[in-house]
Amino acid sequence: MDENTVNTTDDNTTDPKVIIYSTTWCAFCKTEEQYLQKLGVAYVKKDVEEDKAAYEELMQKNGGAFQGVPVTDIAGDLVLGFDRPKIDSTLKAKGLVAA
Repeated sequence: MDENTVNTTDDNTTDPKVIIYSTTWCAFCKTEEQYLQKLGVAYVKKDVEEDKAAYEELMQKNGGAFQGVPVTDIAGDLVLGFDRPKIDSTLKAKGLVAA
C-alpha cells in the first residue's frame, strides 16, 4: 500500500466502505486506485492472488463467479471492472462523494 492510500481498517474505525479486489499486474486496478485517490475516497486494496482470505472473501461476495479484476465493493455494492460511470454513481448513491 503506498503513502497515498488510506487504509480504513484501523482498530478505531468501522468496516471499510470501499474495497478494491485486485492483483499486482492489473493496470486497470492501478488506474482505479489513482482515480479514487483523486476523488479523495478512502479505500482498502486486497490482492486476491497474494491473500487467500481476500480471494475467498471476494468469492463469497460474488457467488463464487470470478470474472477478473478489479472488483470494487462500495458499501456492499459490487462494481466489476474499472467502470467509472458506475463507480461514480455508486459512490454518490452511498454518500461517499458529493452528489
